Amino acid sequence: MLHTIPSRQVNIGGVTIGGGAPIAIQSMLSVPAADIAGNIAQAIALEQAGCQILRVAIPNHNAVALIPAIKENISIPLVADIHFDYRLALESVAAGIDKIRINPGNIGDDSRVKQVVDACRAKNIPIRIGVNSGSVEKEILAKHGSPTVEALLESAQYHIGLLQKYDFDDIVVSIKASDVPKMIAVYRAMAQRYAYPLHLGVTEAGTERMGLIKSAIGIGSLLCDGIGDTIRVSLTADPVKEITAAQDILRSLGLYRKGVRFISCPTCGRTSIDLIGLANRVEQALAGCDKDISVAIMGCIVNGPGEAREADIGIAGGVGEGLLFKKGKALRKIPEAQIVDELLREIEKM
Repeated sequence: MLHTIPSRQVNIGGVTIGGGAPIAIQSMLSVPAADIAGNIAQAIALEQAGCQILRVAIPNHNAVALIPAIKENISIPLVADIHFDYRLALESVAAGIDKIRINPGNIGDDSRVKQVVDACRAKNIPIRIGVNSGSVEKEILAKHGSPTVEALLESAQYHIGLLQKYDFDDIVVSIKASDVPKMIAVYRAMAQRYAYPLHLGVTEAGTERMGLIKSAIGIGSLLCDGIGDTIRVSLTADPVKEITAAQDILRSLGLYRKGVRFISCPTCGRTSIDLIGLANRVEQALAGCDKDISVAIMGCIVNGPGEAREADIGIAGGVGEGLLFKKGKALRKIPEAQIVDELLREIEKM
């Protein structure tokens, strides 16, 4: 199990993050705010996929109606994403939101920040300070020349200070960058300076292929350091795919114990079965399986019960057949055409 750097605990609508709580998976609705039915449908799909905290953009007064409409249809916490207009934050609190995401410095003077803080405090609603490389204040950019690690940190410290000024400490912080090394460096520095729970993510990570790679490197590196309390994998794709990606990242680190962990070899000249086809078929067939097991699909006896002996169950390919094994022990040989069905039947018994 990975060591976790201690952080404060924050409760978001019944979901606890920080202080050793499990890493929570987040996503954000991508349907236009005016489409209430579409947002509800997507929210339900995300919860069913395993989203644990959900964010929705509140760009105007009319969008506030999304909050009660969505909350009536899901059981996970809902976060309001607010920019510039402090009144939208106040209206979101009144509408029953579970967390506010703002940059305190861009919602107006101190009196407006205090109004938001007071409203959130009265209802025990946390505030996430969301800093990214595109939101750094002009004065800080001029000082550092670009959104450097130091500039991002200074921006975050400024926003934290605005909330602390009014004795508000129910804070979550994110400091995202699209540049992966910069993102890793700024979160490491943040974890050394503050004990606030950290929301990890690579912002503007890209399409599904590249976004997943960048997120796995950035988020995964920090989690290996024990840094991070909640994550979002940002993809230019259906947000349901963000949930699957986040689960896979956590699962690969032993931080998500729900669902199948797959092991499969890359094939070589010893492979005499359609390993790629078999692996894809098994993975698809077990996509909805919640059992905490590891399944190996290996090309030959060398990489079968040998290298994959720690798998709970698996197949090692032969010539037109496969050897079924459990925990490194051979059970029986199965003709290639029957491998998937036989393997799935064995898994059902587990």
